[in-house]
Amino acid sequence: MSNTGDTPSQNGVFSLQNILSRDHDEHLAHPDIRPDIPAEGWDEEVVEHGAVNGFCIECEDQPAEVRCETCEDDYCEVCFAAQHRKGSRKRHATKALDGQQKKAKLSQPGGSQPVTKGGEVEMEDGEVDDEGEESTSKIVPVSDLALSSQPELGTDPGEWFIERTKYIPLRLTLTERKMLRLLDAALQVSEYTDKIDTLGFGLSKAKRVVHQIRELCAILSGLMLAADYKQGQELFSDRDFQGNAEFYQRIFELGRRHKIMNPDKMRTTYGKLIYLLQDSQAPEVMDMLGFSCVSPIKTVHALLEAHDALDMLRDPLITTATQEIVANKRSRREIQRDIKAKERAIEALSSRYASVDLPQESVRQALYSIGDNHAFLRTNRDPCEQMIRYLKEYFHATQVKDKKGLDSLAIRSGKGGARLSHDHARQYAYVLQSLTLWREILHDMFHLWSLAEQDLLSDKVQYRLRDTGQGLNRVQPAPKTSRMMHAILNRAQKSVGSWVGSSVIHMGDHNVPNAFMFIDKYTQIYRILLPICNALSQLPTLYATPALRAFIDAEFGSLDGLRLEILGDFFRHAFDGSGADNFYDAGSCIDGRLTSAWNWCAGLEKKRYFHVFLLSGFVGFDGEW
Repeated sequence: MSNTGDTPSQNGVFSLQNILSRDHDEHLAHPDIRPDIPAEGWDEEVVEHGAVNGFCIECEDQPAEVRCETCEDDYCEVCFAAQHRKGSRKRHATKALDGQQKKAKLSQPGGSQPVTKGGEVEMEDGEVDDEGEESTSKIVPVSDLALSSQPELGTDPGEWFIERTKYIPLRLTLTERKMLRLLDAALQVSEYTDKIDTLGFGLSKAKRVVHQIRELCAILSGLMLAADYKQGQELFSDRDFQGNAEFYQRIFELGRRHKIMNPDKMRTTYGKLIYLLQDSQAPEVMDMLGFSCVSPIKTVHALLEAHDALDMLRDPLITTATQEIVANKRSRREIQRDIKAKERAIEALSSRYASVDLPQESVRQALYSIGDNHAFLRTNRDPCEQMIRYLKEYFHATQVKDKKGLDSLAIRSGKGGARLSHDHARQYAYVLQSLTLWREILHDMFHLWSLAEQDLLSDKVQYRLRDTGQGLNRVQPAPKTSRMMHAILNRAQKSVGSWVGSSVIHMGDHNVPNAFMFIDKYTQIYRILLPICNALSQLPTLYATPALRAFIDAEFGSLDGLRLEILGDFFRHAFDGSGADNFYDAGSCIDGRLTSAWNWCAGLEKKRYFHVFLLSGFVGFDGEW
């Protein structure tokens, strides 16, 4: 190529001819490029933008609370606990952002932990924890986390009910229950996920989604016409889905609300419903439909706030009006007295806070919904509390015995299916912290469920259909649910004072693909623990029968021997890291602990005490009690 005219160095013009010229200027640059701005794009390295001043440097979305003097970085409480929990970082000097100087805790998980008097765990020098880090000699308290499903009678509830009711759904009315049956019937016959979650070819996914949603709405309209002819006629008056958007939003919302309060219900249909609503949030689907299928969950707090009746939740009578009355071997006179007191409190509050827009029946509905929350906690969370008591009883009963005997909780990788190696005291601490974490999760389950639905139904976070090894699943990040789980984990770590094993929380990967799978996983905890607690509580009744007493004495030595064998086997092998073929999927991570428990349940019929479970009324971990 010949170069005519001025050279690039002479005119400095940014052109193709100048760039390809032999004597081009090496410093020639595009006129729009600014050297003070780093390059970004698909072929450039990702530019790290610093956190906004005053926010955590790790998550970048929470206010900073702690400054590490060694790292010279600001963290929120959750991220600091995760980053500085082990190794040399746990000795870093820290300073609260309010100016108070403090030292990082040294009471972190270590190696073997013989338990001393007072429930404290003492680690020996030079022992190594699960991550291969050497632990220092330190006495670590293993304490309980005091949780209460409801304030005690006679106490000032304060703001407890105000915060709790933000996530308590309203109980369904009689009319809503009729509509719920229509929704459940329509979802039973729907093949939504079979036709949408497939890799086959055909119409575009958005068109398939719109077709299936309209088909389901048409089925609902037909069922509504058959159940209530007048209201059904209104739906068919203009044959317009967009005109009936309010009806569809209402019926989909009450299905979600019912599922939150009753995890045992809609076990096959809730997944279809939430995936349908997830797809309906896509912009292209919403444009084709012409309306949104999603509406906020109706909660107790939202109802009272809309009618300026939140002061009812601060009323001293609220504790009596929402208490759950349980027999607990009390006399009929005591039970009837509590029932009368509860009824009087409900009537007093309903008449005191009712208004023109808020009838007494709606106030009663709010009070009964709070009572449903207490019943949920007793059924789902209290078995964790009971198993913690059994664990402590077992540990103290076996503390004086030879730790190498049958009563030892020690496990070794490769023996009995175990994939972890813990000695007696370390396994005790591992089980204790796992049960404590489960108890905390179930205590805040309504809050977690609310965040999970926000993640699932977000129009900004899309999912990817992937084969996770268990079929095609929707893999979607769940930032809000994950954030809450890390906060719960941090609280549990503080409560027990030490942590054994991994603290990895799987979310949005092949183990827990999305927030729906996370919720479904942790609502099964009581299905594991409740049958075990029921079987153990029935043992004294069985032992009172002469024939069964002879069987138990001959087979297990005594009633205590039977209890110790059941508890010991559960505490060893329901928390041994089994249930998967690699440490990332099971092991000692947060979700792997629950996987190990399910693996133990699957092998219960092979245990020699399985017949005792059957005699106590056991029908399976998925049965009705």
